[in-house]
Parts: sequence; structure tokens; C-alpha cells
Amino acid sequence: QVQLVESGGGLVQAGGSLRLSCAASGRTFSSYTMAWFRQGPGKEREFVAAISRRAVVTKYADSVKGRSTVSRDNAKNTVFLQMNSLKPEDTAVYYCAADISPLRVVPTTDQGVYDYWGQGTEVTVSS
Repeated sequence: QVQLVESGGGLVQAGGSLRLSCAASGRTFSSYTMAWFRQGPGKEREFVAAISRRAVVTKYADSVKGRSTVSRDNAKNTVFLQMNSLKPEDTAVYYCAADISPLRVVPTTDQGVYDYWGQGTEVTVSS
């Protein structure tokens, strides 16, 4: 069982920045592919960013590319999402997710693949 706990959300003005964190339980965090998804008001959950086990490969949604950076600290069992130049359309609940499959080297954007999910942290961007 893997537990994921997100933090770092809040209210920020457009153009501002936030750094989201996701702390994972378990001794094999370095073997998990990690990702961030978000669900805006009235919208379906969508992919934001993902990072491979050793941070060699990262992927981003077009909507956040160039404004966001996903990173991880395997020694601290934590994955991060740095978001800059925030826009009102970034308003959403942000979830981190873990893919524990040993078969996938490259992270996937398919949320159906991810095995564990956090409860989410809310980000509100005011205009």
C-alpha cells in the first residue's frame, strides 16, 4: 500500500508561483513513476506532468509546458511540481499519482495506469 499526501496548494494571483509537494510512504519510492493530474471546476481530471523513477524522463501537458517543472527527491520520498506564471485556468484540485509497475520506463499520461492517488491539494488562481 502506498499513501500519497499532497501539500502546497493555496490562493495565488495570476502571474504568481506555487510549489506543490507530494510525500509518499513506502521504502520503494524510487521505483515508482510519479505524476500530477488536476481537475478544474466542472472539468474532467487531466494530466499535468510526470517523471520517471530516476528523473531521467519528464512529460508535460501542453497547457503547462514552459511554466511548470516536475522534480523528485528519492531520498525524501517526495515529488514536486513547481508552477510559475499561473493563470486563472490553472485553478483546480491537483493530485499526485504513483505507477508502481516495473515494466514502464517512460511515464504515461494515461491516468488509468496509475495505481495510487493522493487526496489532492487545491490551487486557486485569481485574476
